[in-house]
Amino acid sequence: MIRHGLLLSWLAIVVFPLFWIVATSFKPPQDWNARPAVWWPSEPTLFNYVQVWVNDFATGIGTPWDGPEVIGPWGALVNTFTIALISSTVATVFGAVVAYGASRYRILTDSQLLYFLMLRMIPPFVVAAPVFLWFSALGIEDTIIGLIMLYTLITVPYAMLVMKSFVDDLPREIEYAAEMLGASRWRIIWEIVLPMLRSGLAATFLFLFILNWSEYFFALILSKTDVSTLPVHLNRWAGNGGANGFQAALSVGATLPLIVIGLLIRKHLVRGLSFGFVRR
Repeated sequence: MIRHGLLLSWLAIVVFPLFWIVATSFKPPQDWNARPAVWWPSEPTLFNYVQVWVNDFATGIGTPWDGPEVIGPWGALVNTFTIALISSTVATVFGAVVAYGASRYRILTDSQLLYFLMLRMIPPFVVAAPVFLWFSALGIEDTIIGLIMLYTLITVPYAMLVMKSFVDDLPREIEYAAEMLGASRWRIIWEIVLPMLRSGLAATFLFLFILNWSEYFFALILSKTDVSTLPVHLNRWAGNGGANGFQAALSVGATLPLIVIGLLIRKHLVRGLSFGFVRR
């Protein structure tokens, strides 16, 4: 009973912010900051969604945006999806290939892979200035290709470490049989190993996609007007007249693509999350 009570308490703590965001997204303006708080609107409305996603009301209540012209939420959504999709795909495939080499040929030990991951523990602001100067010198600041390159470099260590556990569980007999039939090493990787790893690839891809989708710091310092991601776009609402309903509607819209992708690959995701932890 105590264990169940603790689990239910923890579940309530985790779920409550999500419930509050969804509820606020359907509240009319008079309920946003009402006292006492309105837990669920008596008359739910799509006003907030229409203002944010249809009318492109991107500046808050009564607070004009005096800075340079910026893209709206749909532009930020397209940018975020493009950057997250490409960078996650490249990092997942590259990480799988390196993990295969580490597993089969010991080109990297587990400790060395862990060192790569530990580089990610460096606070982003420590490398912010060098990254900004580097991207400015290369002329890829405020570009989609620049963020794709950076996000790929950031997430490759995760992909390498996660995919190695999946590769370690693959039976080597299939690869030996392919070698006896004359298949090259690269053909074995692309036509045999990677298809067998599709569940692990799906789980790793979704993990990296969520990281890239929600990344804020580097997107903020490397984007000005041409490239704006959803986390940066959402930040523009902070302090703009307490527009909680608009912020909630934008947050819900920014979360839905992740849920849809998770549902589309849920079969591979469940298998992938369990496959790497089961030893033969």
